[in-house]
Amino acid sequence: MKQPLSFKMRVLHRYLGFFLAGIMAIYSLSGIMLVFRNTDYFKIEKHYDLTLDKGLSAEQLGEVIRIKRLGFERTEDNVNYFKEGQYNSASGEVSYAKKEYPYVIDKLNHLHKARHGDPLYFLNIFFGVALLFFVVSAFFMFLPKSAIFRKGLLYTMAGAVLTLILLYLRK
Repeated sequence: MKQPLSFKMRVLHRYLGFFLAGIMAIYSLSGIMLVFRNTDYFKIEKHYDLTLDKGLSAEQLGEVIRIKRLGFERTEDNVNYFKEGQYNSASGEVSYAKKEYPYVIDKLNHLHKARHGDPLYFLNIFFGVALLFFVVSAFFMFLPKSAIFRKGLLYTMAGAVLTLILLYLRK
């Protein structure tokens, strides 16, 4: 006996849903943490003592130690002071502190920031396509003429409108 399309969609929706539950749990936690990325909420301070090339400019030093817009605040006897620490341009010694995410949280945040070539890139593409399938397959759960289906369409439109409003309220 040939199964109707709605039955096949329900089965796919169910098992894909179970599979994606783990991905969605981790993805949602990392998304919540990203909301706080402009704060130091999850960050810990790490201290670094390194010896680099001598005579680096503030811009060059910032590139090497990965501090954006690094600028020297003052210089005394070959020691350049900046917000996060100090750099001796004569010896190349630099000592600074940086607030960074712990290893696990840093990896979780990388989930949302994956770029082409990153292994997470494929997970993000798959996840996006799977979520789009969820959207479409959800409408196969109910008959198009049913009251639940019509209410579902209204809720879907309300969710889309709310998202668009919030996107355009952003400065």
